Amino acid sequence: MAESDKVFAGSIPKFYDTLMVPLIFAGYATDMAALVAASSPGAVLETAAGSGVVTRALAPLLGAGARYVVSDLNQPMLDYAATRLGPDSRIEWRQADALALPFEDASFDVVCCQFGAMFFPDRVAGYAEARRVLRPGGRFAFSVWDRIEENAFADEITRAVATVFPQDPPRFLARTPHGYHDVALIRDELSRAGFAAVEIRTHAKVSHAASAREVATAYCQGTPLRSEIEARDASLLPLATQRATQAIAQNHGEGPVSGKISAHVIVAAG
Repeated sequence: MAESDKVFAGSIPKFYDTLMVPLIFAGYATDMAALVAASSPGAVLETAAGSGVVTRALAPLLGAGARYVVSDLNQPMLDYAATRLGPDSRIEWRQADALALPFEDASFDVVCCQFGAMFFPDRVAGYAEARRVLRPGGRFAFSVWDRIEENAFADEITRAVATVFPQDPPRFLARTPHGYHDVALIRDELSRAGFAAVEIRTHAKVSHAASAREVATAYCQGTPLRSEIEARDASLLPLATQRATQAIAQNHGEGPVSGKISAHVIVAAG
């Protein structure tokens, strides 16, 4: 993973939240919130919270006396997430590295992380930290994207942007968001981190957008793919976005568009 893959700054958080979240994250966030809330936890830690899509779905489902710590390594994303939620005395916003959590052992009933584990430079260490801060009987619930070929828009945009930079194609989407999909590897790394019971389910959904241009803008300007494009030639960002728009329109039609997305949802315990 390139260092730039972890940078969500500048205009990216706003584009990410207003375009990417409704496009591919919101449906899975609703599922994650229900999964976490099902056990009526008294203390929840969310890592890699991003712009707060899970936070906004989960907070209303937790009890009045619950403690909810929302953390992210990236302060600009965390700052943006806090602006999207009204005052809530149950919530503590905390900049934190998921690989070195600043919390005592056995502090939480549930640790959750939606689409963040792919960004961990050492996933076993990140999983071991989640296990360390869990109370006996606690659960670690997280999700990762399936392979890029099972996610239509991401796959098509990656190939379209490559035509702008044929000698050095940007590979952020394939390399990082969709680069950790091997369920056998996921199970092995969780086992190495000390988890004894692991359940993995693959959930396919359909992503919807008002236009091909909206999808292209979301991916090309609301993710670190933008940083990859600009590092090669910032003046070509409009062309890359246009090529992506054309690819989506060609494959999914004019006007509103829909495409398959797929992710693995994991619950680990013990």
